[in-house]
Amino acid sequence: MAEAAAPLFDRRAWRAHRERAARQGAVGFLHQDVADRLTDRLRLVNRRFASALDLGSRDGALGRRLTEEFGIADIVSAEPAVGLARQLTSPHLVADPELIPFRDGGFDLVASGLALHWCGDLPGVLIQLRHALRPDGLLLAAMLGGSTLVELRTALFEAELVEEGGVSPRVSPTVELGDAAALLQRAGFAMPVADSETITVTFPDIVALMRDLRGMGETNALAARRGFLSRATLARAQAIYGERFANAEGRLTATFEVLFLTGWAPHPDHARPRPGPRRRIA
Repeated sequence: MAEAAAPLFDRRAWRAHRERAARQGAVGFLHQDVADRLTDRLRLVNRRFASALDLGSRDGALGRRLTEEFGIADIVSAEPAVGLARQLTSPHLVADPELIPFRDGGFDLVASGLALHWCGDLPGVLIQLRHALRPDGLLLAAMLGGSTLVELRTALFEAELVEEGGVSPRVSPTVELGDAAALLQRAGFAMPVADSETITVTFPDIVALMRDLRGMGETNALAARRGFLSRATLARAQAIYGERFANAEGRLTATFEVLFLTGWAPHPDHARPRPGPRRRIA
């Protein structure tokens, strides 16, 4: 029997990072920005939704927008961290996005802001989400893409190589835009669409960037991660970052590429491609 593949993420560490963010006062600027952009996309959808799942809900900001602007009263929030879930006012449960504990066809809409990039088996999660939707239900999700924190990855890679003679995985692998729509189609969604937007943030130094990543609950939870950075490695990473990626004011730029995924649970009324001309066989 073939051995099971090693998990990509340490789920316990990931939940612990979100719990720490809840205790210390979660840094929410990126998630709030993404919630705004998801809301903008939902405004373009010409239909009403009676029930919704807010997956990876954090403090419920996205769910509140769904209620206040779109009148969706029946919202269930699913958040893996107990400390964040306690802040929610809507009906909620503590649940990992990799294991969706809902019956088939339970929701008209599944909305998720920056949770799916922490799923090691993304195709499997997308299949679960399709099943959780009623026919003609909508998945609207945002996740971090492949260009996210490219500056930090570069600085840490080069600093560790010089100071420690090797590198440890520090930033999670991510899905590329070109693969995202294909994953939706593979999971059985109709009319899959994927697009991306780039959010650029500046920081005074690399320590401030890492502090905000901790406050977001977005720090390293890879199963193959190693120990903490040494002072020498951190200092060299700061120097490399400043030399390569500082703006005119000397602040460090950090890129967050956000992939937006849209797909519909199949329905008989969905448009289908026309059959091609019949070929006559002699």
